Amino acid sequence: MSASMNDNQAFNEMMVHVPLCTHKEPKNILIIGSNAQELKEQAQKHSGNIEFGDITLLNSKNEKNIDVVILTDVQLDEIILANIDRILKDDGLITFSSKSFQNDKDRLIDDLKLVGNKFWIAMPFKFGHKTSILASKKYHPTADIILQRSDILDDLQYYSTEIHSASFVFPASIHKALTTIAKR
Repeated sequence: MSASMNDNQAFNEMMVHVPLCTHKEPKNILIIGSNAQELKEQAQKHSGNIEFGDITLLNSKNEKNIDVVILTDVQLDEIILANIDRILKDDGLITFSSKSFQNDKDRLIDDLKLVGNKFWIAMPFKFGHKTSILASKKYHPTADIILQRSDILDDLQYYSTEIHSASFVFPASIHKALTTIAKR
């Protein structure tokens, strides 16, 4: 398997399983952006109502009944975040791609600050060559991981309970630089 195939598989597994194994009972899940068949296959390993679509799907929702929003390739901004906040339950969480600290620390910091205004927890996680952020109103991605879910997922190439937890660990210098910004 090539490195890009491994990166794609890691992305598909981590973007789906990290949030869906963190939220206690994700019943209504929106996956917004490009949705490769492999990403859909990972999402279908979970129960619940999973909807796939583009950014207009956020605008079509009118009530606070969404548990998890996963943005695959959508650049989060204040308007998109306001729409997510409008439909996300009080214990909901979101996951979205950002930039690594080494490649664009300003973008990572700006993304953390943006979600930090609306979420109790805003933490970056790293996998493969990607960095994403999980922002939650209630559930902590390492303290609240649902082991009964994360440990029984089948046919995975990258994700595991241990990778889930380890992806939130950063070198000391990066951890220190993000200490007042990331909400842990």
